[in-house]
Amino acid sequence: MTAANLIEDATVRLRAAGVVKPKREANRLWAWMHSRNLGEAYLARGEAADDAAATAFAAAVLRRAAGEPLAYVLGSAGFRHLDLRCDRRALIPRPETEGVIELALARVRTGRALDVGTGSGCLALALASEGEFDEVVGVDRSPEALELARENGRLTNLTVRWLESDLMESLQGERFRLIVSNPPYLTAAEYDALDAAVRAWEPGLALVSGEDGMDATRRLLDTGRAYLEDGGWLVMELDSNRSELAAAHAREAGWSDVGIWNDLYGRPRFLTVRNGRGTSV
Repeated sequence: MTAANLIEDATVRLRAAGVVKPKREANRLWAWMHSRNLGEAYLARGEAADDAAATAFAAAVLRRAAGEPLAYVLGSAGFRHLDLRCDRRALIPRPETEGVIELALARVRTGRALDVGTGSGCLALALASEGEFDEVVGVDRSPEALELARENGRLTNLTVRWLESDLMESLQGERFRLIVSNPPYLTAAEYDALDAAVRAWEPGLALVSGEDGMDATRRLLDTGRAYLEDGGWLVMELDSNRSELAAAHAREAGWSDVGIWNDLYGRPRFLTVRNGRGTSV
């Protein structure tokens, strides 16, 4: 049996399971199995598949057909230009979150940077890769997520100081020029309404934040200024339905230069706020 035959069979199975782009995902799974990119895998589609490869491919297809997210089956996800290890210990990095990096680096590229709720480490590692920071620190309250972040640090050969902490509680006395965060921002009811694959596979701890979804956002805004240099910036992802609430709370908490920014889909998704009016570079 050729690779093309196996991919076609996998496409049929994935389509029956409700996968939105079954052919593309079948091709991605086959390419991943052989450490090839999609173009290379396409050119080799006429090759005969050995029994071991066919068996391993079928197992991966079954995992995806059962609802496991593709990134978890592949064990990796792209973020900016980084290829990161990805599994159930942390949320899958998503393209819209890259907007945090765009907004952050447009404001600060030097000094010390902190990623709060680092998860897979995607934001911290992107800052370490693209900025000119003296130090990047990534914190998370989940030991499992932190271990994944450390693995990604080793995988990318980027230097980040990883620390277990509930928000910034373990960083008393430290100051940063930049803080970034993609905190949990859903209510329990909103979490229950998510796609079944998200609820079944991704960690709820990283998604739900109190009765109104604002607990982590409020805590960051209430305490964040104490951890920033004068003129430093906080850049965070938000639930688009609560962007104005977050902006109003930021003003009440004494932040300046409060801004709301849209994501790739035109939704108000990001908040940028400043501690005072010093100069950041």
